[in-house]
Amino acid sequence: MSYLLLEDGTRFAGRSVGAEAIAFGEAVFTTAMSGYQEVVTDPSYAEQLVTFTAPMVGNYGVAPARSQSERPHARGVVMRSVGDPEWPRWLAARGTVALADVDTRSVVLHLRERGAMRAALVAGEASVGHVLEQIRAEPTMEGRNLVASVSTPEPYSLGRGTVRVAVLDFGCKRSIVERLLAGGAAVRVYPHSTPASEILAAAPDGVVLSNGPGDPGALDCEVATVSKLLGNVPLLGICLGHQLLARAGGLRTFKLRFGHRGSNHPVLELATGQVLVTAQNHGFAVEGSGPAVTHVSLYDGTVEGLLLQGADARSVQFHPEATPGPHDARPLVETWLAGLRYAAAA
Repeated sequence: MSYLLLEDGTRFAGRSVGAEAIAFGEAVFTTAMSGYQEVVTDPSYAEQLVTFTAPMVGNYGVAPARSQSERPHARGVVMRSVGDPEWPRWLAARGTVALADVDTRSVVLHLRERGAMRAALVAGEASVGHVLEQIRAEPTMEGRNLVASVSTPEPYSLGRGTVRVAVLDFGCKRSIVERLLAGGAAVRVYPHSTPASEILAAAPDGVVLSNGPGDPGALDCEVATVSKLLGNVPLLGICLGHQLLARAGGLRTFKLRFGHRGSNHPVLELATGQVLVTAQNHGFAVEGSGPAVTHVSLYDGTVEGLLLQGADARSVQFHPEATPGPHDARPLVETWLAGLRYAAAA
């Protein structure tokens, strides 16, 4: 029998529809009603087992253009029911463990009450006791540096726009780069370990600090790089990039109980009072208050945006390119690029 087993011993039965294997990772959930292929291929989901709250997943098939990277990064997928059979076939062909016929409502309620935790997806026969021992031997997400496993190994360039943007890749979604290109940028993507001096020597008009997986508190080298960029080039941080910019600015990060994952998260823009419905995927958040904070979550009051005065650096915890998700925050990228273009022409 196939099942999801949590580190506290709770087990949820299911039917295997993906690869036949055992997948270990952090059990989390997303409230996104669409974009299942984007979720699974988002590098920010590295080392995670994703439960979808949508009652049916896979109902419009798959397409190469929807993938956010070259391969799935989520270790496993948990669903109530499956629509188009092309979706589970796609997962199985890529070695991703997936279960259907799971009581996903109970899974989500359990994780909301107890918090995200280590877990395993078992597709096939395996002793519950033995699997539980293996789960508890796995590292927790706190303290984990995962960016090296998802960052580009070599720099590469795309586009011929009128403004030059460097992207420091901590696990960058393809849609972020596509949004920059659509906004008229020439983009050069750099590995996460690239020294600040190399990026500054290329004289970009601005630098994007990308999304990515793992604990921002474990990324001291990357924070040091951001600190050296800060004040020397305009910066835009997204998700993990937001957290790294916060740390470089002297703020702290902490682990959320069950994270923010979905495409329906309301965020308040403090300067205007406007509420943005946003796409989010993160298990850690920024701790802080004061004039640097530009956006806050209307769910729990956590910091969703920063503007570091005098350093020409801003960041958002949510994904402004919204793939998948609503488009409320999409103008943020275009506005930032317009500012770079204006400064370059001045």
